[in-house]
Amino acid sequence: MERGGVGFSHVKGAQLPPTAAANRPEIAGRPWEAMGLSLVMHPRNPFAPTVHMNVRFFSTTKADGEPVWWFGGGMDLTPYYGFAEDAQHFHRTCSEALAPFGADLYPRFKQWCDDYFYLKHRQEPRGIGGIFYDDFNALAFDDSFAMTRSVGDSFLDAYLPLLRKRMDMPYGEHERDFQAYRRGRYVEFNLVCDRGTLFGLQSGGRTEAILMSMPPVAKWRYNWQPEAGTAEAKLYSDFLIQRDWL
Repeated sequence: MERGGVGFSHVKGAQLPPTAAANRPEIAGRPWEAMGLSLVMHPRNPFAPTVHMNVRFFSTTKADGEPVWWFGGGMDLTPYYGFAEDAQHFHRTCSEALAPFGADLYPRFKQWCDDYFYLKHRQEPRGIGGIFYDDFNALAFDDSFAMTRSVGDSFLDAYLPLLRKRMDMPYGEHERDFQAYRRGRYVEFNLVCDRGTLFGLQSGGRTEAILMSMPPVAKWRYNWQPEAGTAEAKLYSDFLIQRDWL
């Protein structure tokens, strides 16, 4: 790993941050409590993908005292060089984690992930997706928690085989340079789009911990385009698109 971070947070406050109440005006300004586990891994080898996993729980009350709670989470994969079998394995593991809780959940959460991890200012996905959900309380509390736990418990099965397969592949400065360029997109998403980053900063969290997800090296170029027929071009044409990986 060039950088890996695992963060646990358990925070509470007297007034809900704006990002948390954006879709729920009835709880704006209410006392709240939240906890979460966030994990980001940036391998050194450009052929090994970056990965992100997060699970979280949030609770508050309405003005009349009625409890309000929800779970959120998911995981997504950001390769720099695409391998179809890796993407299929990652999505298959995500699907299997959700299957006991409803056949509709994986396609729903997969689409949610595709829509969420999308850089609108670039008109470009961050990676090949996975699953993502938020404000989830559609099942009873115990079942909602069990589903979220299943997502968290499936992370190692989803990612470790890919890391072990790719971490010793030979690479050179050309691949490292492209990795750093694509990592720039990761930085852009986390600073411009990510609700978790904004929530952490708005709730007064430790900035160093909130920004642990950033890669240690990233690059930007002006209007760069990959050469046709290269592995770099294939990432854009075959992987950074919405598709059914199952």
